[in-house]
Amino acid sequence: MSALTPDSLEALQRQVRMAARALGRHGLVHAYGHCSTRIDAERFLVCASRPMSLIGTGEPGTVVPVNGPLPEGVLGEVRIHQQIYQRRPEVGAVVRSMPRHIMTLGTARRVPKPRHGFGSYFSAGITLWDDPQLLRGDEAAHALAKQMGERHALVMRGNGAVVAAESLIRAVVLTWYLEDAARLELEVLAAGIEHESVILSESECSQRATSAGLIFERMWQYLTAGDPEAETD
Repeated sequence: MSALTPDSLEALQRQVRMAARALGRHGLVHAYGHCSTRIDAERFLVCASRPMSLIGTGEPGTVVPVNGPLPEGVLGEVRIHQQIYQRRPEVGAVVRSMPRHIMTLGTARRVPKPRHGFGSYFSAGITLWDDPQLLRGDEAAHALAKQMGERHALVMRGNGAVVAAESLIRAVVLTWYLEDAARLELEVLAAGIEHESVILSESECSQRATSAGLIFERMWQYLTAGDPEAETD
């Protein structure tokens, strides 16, 4: 297990708090939802177990083992994070969210298609978990992570979404992108132009889904603007 200094742990704690509040501020979670960031191969840090927008300055999250029982007080669905971290060493962060457009689309067993720039980041596909129940057992969480595979996003029918990425900044930004793709999908359907609306090709997605130009950093700055801990980020 790698050493973690108090300063580096506090930097992770602060980023997790900022991420949680940003997700709440922009309507991507409400009373329910959680986010985490990997510490090392054996541990990750999950936000405090309460409504994310209410997490206070300096309020600590909990260090959770990648393998093993959840610490006391950690929400049951954090098993989803565990299972993703176990299966995917490249994943550095996980967001479990409840975006309203994703919720609506998921009830129809639909996921957003890559119709615009933000949707291009999900060109590998978005998994549909066709079960509206909460996942509070290891077996179900394992099955969900297995079905998600190597993709960035999974939509849970009538139950929100899971996003996994290399970093917490990217996971939060991709959660916003996912919800915007769902918003556009619903608007296309409502306008009756599903067949006329162009889906980006694989090459168009590959070119558009860039991280150049501080794409993720600028969206993170927008999402965390006004946060009480942002000025030292």
